[in-house]
Formats: sequence, C-alpha cells, structure tokens
Amino acid sequence: MQKLDLSKIREYGNLDFLAKQLVEGFITGLHKSPFHGFSVEFAEHRLYNSGESTRHIDWKVFGKTDKLFIKRYEEETNLRCHILLDVSSSMYYPIKDNGKLAFSVLAAGTLANMLQRQRDAVSLLTFSDQIEIHTECKSTSSHIHKVFLELENVLNRKQKLQKTSVIETLHAIADKIHKRSLVVIFSDMFENIEDMERIFSALQHLKHNMHEVLLFHVTDKKTEKDFEFDERPYEFIDLETGEKLKLQPQQVKEKYVEVIENFSHDLKIKCGQYKIDFTEVDINEGFEHILNAFLTKRSKMK
Repeated sequence: MQKLDLSKIREYGNLDFLAKQLVEGFITGLHKSPFHGFSVEFAEHRLYNSGESTRHIDWKVFGKTDKLFIKRYEEETNLRCHILLDVSSSMYYPIKDNGKLAFSVLAAGTLANMLQRQRDAVSLLTFSDQIEIHTECKSTSSHIHKVFLELENVLNRKQKLQKTSVIETLHAIADKIHKRSLVVIFSDMFENIEDMERIFSALQHLKHNMHEVLLFHVTDKKTEKDFEFDERPYEFIDLETGEKLKLQPQQVKEKYVEVIENFSHDLKIKCGQYKIDFTEVDINEGFEHILNAFLTKRSKMK
C-alpha cells in the first residue's frame, strides 16, 4: 500500500471515498495472500486458535490456503470500537495538510469504514486539553456518515494553540464506557513525558475496566525522533504554548534524541506489561501496518 500525499484529501473532496479506496486496496491485498483464488469477505473469518472446537472450521478455505479459519457468524462479528483522536496543536506538525493530524484523520476514517463493513459499532472521540467530540457508538450507515463529517470538520478547522490532555481523556473514557470495547488511540502522546507514571496509570485504568486497547503512537520520525535538521539556525516553536527558541540543531540533538528514545522505549515496554497493543506510526509511511494491527487485535477479541 503506497503512501498518500495527504494534501490530496481535499482534491478528492470526500474523506469517506478516500478511506473506502484504502480499505478496498487493503482487502485486495488480503485476497492475494491467504485467500488467493477464494472469494470471501475477510470479516467473516478469523484464524483458528489451538484448543478451540473444530466445529466451525471452514474446510474449503483450508483446502485452498492450508490454514485453519473459523467461520464467523453475524452475532460474533459485532464489536464496539471507540476511536480516540488527539487534535491538540502538536498533531498539526509538520504542516497542517500533511501532518500527524491529517494522517490520523485518514487512518481513523479507514478504520471506521472497515468497522462498518464488519457490522461493528464505532464511536469517535476527539480531544485536546478536553474532550471536544464524543459520538454515540453505533453501526448504522447514517451514524458512520456523521463520523466522517466530524472527521472532515477536524481537517478543515482553523489551527489554534491547544495542549494535550491524554491522561484526563483516558480516565474519562474508561469511566464512561460500560460495555467491554476496543479503544483505539491516535496520539503523539506528548504530554508530561517526564511524568510517565500518570500516563501509564490512565492506560491501566482502561485495562482494569476490561477494555482492549490499541495505541498508535503517531510521529514524524525524521524530525521528531531522529531530530534530522540541516545544520543552520532554526527557530523552534512549541505548538501548544507558542514558546519560541532559537538554536542550532546540533546543540541539543544528542540530549533530545536520548530523551525521546527513553520515552518511546518506556511507553512500549509499559504497554507490553499491561497487554496494550502498541504500534509506532511514522506519517511518512503508508497505512497498511495500521490496518494489519487493527485486524490482528480484532481477531483476538471474542
């Protein structure tokens, strides 16, 4: 799946259409691999887990793929998924039309499209320093249309200084969701990175309430993690406070990279300990690994 120029979204004029194209391309890729020569809606099967009853194994698929898949019936495919989208100022980096937010909006749209195809219920929650939008969790076509309208509004809105409040948002959503659900988070997680315990506590709150969590850690790897800038004077601006700092990149690169690497490492390790699926997302890559991570997580949920 090729990387898209996210600024092209406005040329299509319809986020729903672009998300649909991405999902269909992904499904085509699935059919070319384990389902080669077999016409099947991928949502209707999941991999067989050792120890399960063999009653619902699809032996026709096994004959064509040499892999064991379980037939999934309509009542089994229903899932409640809450998509949490960070819309704080730092998500507009590096530029509005091609930054982390635009990437995350399109990724969220592809998941919403995939969820609808699988008859799953989806909710959209956007947050900055507070929860801004929180839709109901439904699977109807009219509801999904509303979700896409909200996503398009996020893309088109004027940028303003807004801090991130991941911690409070996760605690709030953990208290609001009463049925076991899949919570998918798109965020750069740049909030109080020196106070990681509070972030971990919020993630653990979701797990304590029996929810499954899939965290997509969204960054522009080249500059935000590797700090690769030309060696010349820059004015760095904190997108959430407006604070400015003039310096040469080499003056701070070593220390900056060390801090960010430690933060990313700790986040990944803790997610592993809490059984939270953690995926590093570089906006300069495509969307296929996001869809793969989602399908893998979904297939584990009963």
